[in-house]
Formats: sequence, C-alpha cells, structure tokens
Amino acid sequence: MEDIILWLKYLFLGFVQGATEPIPVSSSGHLIIAQKLLGLKQNGLSFEILTNTASLIAICFIFRKDIGRLITGFVQFILTRKEEYKSDFMFSLYIIIGTMPSVIVALFFKDQIEEIFSSVHTVSIALLVTGVALWLIRNLRGRKQDGDLKAKDAVIVGLAQAVALIPGISRSGATVISSIAVGMKQETALRFSFMLYIPISLGGLVMGASDIASDPNRAQLAIPYLIAFITTLIVTYFSMRWFMGIMAKGNLKYFSYYCFVAGILLLIFM
Repeated sequence: MEDIILWLKYLFLGFVQGATEPIPVSSSGHLIIAQKLLGLKQNGLSFEILTNTASLIAICFIFRKDIGRLITGFVQFILTRKEEYKSDFMFSLYIIIGTMPSVIVALFFKDQIEEIFSSVHTVSIALLVTGVALWLIRNLRGRKQDGDLKAKDAVIVGLAQAVALIPGISRSGATVISSIAVGMKQETALRFSFMLYIPISLGGLVMGASDIASDPNRAQLAIPYLIAFITTLIVTYFSMRWFMGIMAKGNLKYFSYYCFVAGILLLIFM
C-alpha cells in the first residue's frame, strides 16, 4: 500500500512538471509547492533532471521540423554562403547568443541561487512578479519575424532566461514576455523561447548526469522516477500544444490572473 501511495505521489509530481513546464507559471516553483504538500524531499538534482529531460523530449518532438530546418540552414550557410540559408543561420546564431547568459549564471551561481531562493515565500513573490510582467505585455503585438531579429534581442531574452533560474520565475514566461517586449510576433516569440530551452536543458542533462549516476536512492526510487518521467513526457506534450493555441490567440493575460491568485494564496496560507 505504501508503494502505491508513493507511486501516486510521483505521478502527481510528473503531472505538475509536465503541465507547468511549457506555460508561463514556473514549473520549478510548482514542484517546490507540490513536494511540500506531499511531504516529499528530493535530495540532489536527479528528479529535476529526469523530469526536465522528459519535458525536453516532448518539446523537441513538437518542434522537430523547426530544429531540423535550423540545423540544416546553419550548416548549409557555413558551407555554401547561400542567401536562402542566411535567415536560419542567423536565427540559430541568436539562439547560441541567447543561451550564453544562462550558461554563465548556471555555472557560477546556480547552487547559491537555489539555496537562497528555494522557499515557498520566494515562489509566491516570483509568481506575483511574473503576473505583473504578463499583464504589462498582454496587449503587445510585435512585428519581428525570424529574419528580423538582432543580437540585442537575443541578449535581452537570454538575460531574462538567466533570471528564470530563480525558482518561481517562469522560464517560458520570462523568455516569451521579453521576446514580445522587444517586438517579436507571437509565433516567433514562442519559437525563439523554446529553441532557447533546448540547449540549456541539454546542458543541464550533461552537467547533471553524475548526480543521476551517484544518486543513492536510484534503485529504491526507480519505479516512482519512471512513473514521473512517463507522466511528464505525456503531459508536457499536451500542455505545449495547448499553450501554442493560447499564444496564437494572444490570451496571455489569463496566466497573469493565475499567477496573481496563486501568489497571493501562497503568501496567505503557506
């Protein structure tokens, strides 16, 4: 019976991760809250890395055509210098530029950030900040498409992604908000945001591989971790598809309402 309860708890954690990773409400913040409610304490980064990897697989599958086109365009432009590949080359280059701030901050400050800010109180404040930002850009409709981006746009969005290393600040929210703020169209903002997610998540997987290998609870929690992984994979796919529809309609204001309500309730009750 205890095993079944534990499996259900990890299924719930997988659902929370999958549902919140693509949308601008902070998956890390919601996992902190969910673990506190369930009385679970994760030692090390194994669980976070596994569930993030599941979300990464789902998002890569959804954007597989974009990923293939960008890789092809990047390589072909280097080899041929043909103008037809330049837009994809520059977009790929801006993804690399936008990834750099998060890489630098993660390498030097990630442990300190998580130690200082991994509390429910911090998550509640961060959710309120996210809500305000979503509200401010709710009516913006940019014109920049993939070929119109500049290096400064990539730097600004990259810095926003670095700020999202603070638990409670949504990564997708920070990057989508900043992308729209610098004038990107909804579709371009969504694509650029999640293209930035892929290299930073891959880097986290590589850097955290040793945590998984050395996890003392690996054998004991193999089944719960597998349940969480599969749940995260499936739920992320459908959550991402749903969010793409929301972005197409420009209805980000509803997420600001959620962040306000969730942040206030956390401040009051937790």
